[in-house]
Amino acid sequence: MSHGFKHFITITKHRHQVIRNAAHMGIFFHALRHDLTKYGYTEFHWSKQFYNGHCSPVLGERKAHQNFSYICQHHTRHNPHHWEYWTDFYMGKLVLCTMPYKWAVEYVCDMLAASKVYGGKSFKKEVPVQYFRDHSKHYYMTEATRQFIDWCLQNYAESEWTHLHKKETKAKYQEITSKLPQFETYSELHPTEDLPSC
Repeated sequence: MSHGFKHFITITKHRHQVIRNAAHMGIFFHALRHDLTKYGYTEFHWSKQFYNGHCSPVLGERKAHQNFSYICQHHTRHNPHHWEYWTDFYMGKLVLCTMPYKWAVEYVCDMLAASKVYGGKSFKKEVPVQYFRDHSKHYYMTEATRQFIDWCLQNYAESEWTHLHKKETKAKYQEITSKLPQFETYSELHPTEDLPSC
């Protein structure tokens, strides 16, 4: 089976899992458009070259291209459920905007789906929140976005979908965003030296 076909199966399985997650969280119709850019030429062309079945092709591409990723550049600029979409450079500074509610929820659905698809039978519900906490210190997202996503993933780890219905998540989002600024500005970056392992 070719890498292109295997990649197609993986991203389709992932997309379907995101939509199932979104149904639990009350954004089913919103999520029907999830990750459609992965089927376009730009993302599919590079992804099939770096497909390995264990983690995102982005990591392999970054290793091959001195950290640059054509896949990620295209994907995050066309899909608002990624925090990179909500970053802006201005006058040498990085300006962040809090992710709107539906996109932040879709991000949570995306993380859970990726963990399930790549984790397979060994998936554990604690994995997504632990992954987020281990890696998000290098994510340029506002504190409001970070707290909301962490809260959702922690709730999933504790009780799966029980407290992640739209009424609860929307109330929590409004509680967090009412206390924290919508925009944040960074005058310097905080890079990490090593790419994460697959």
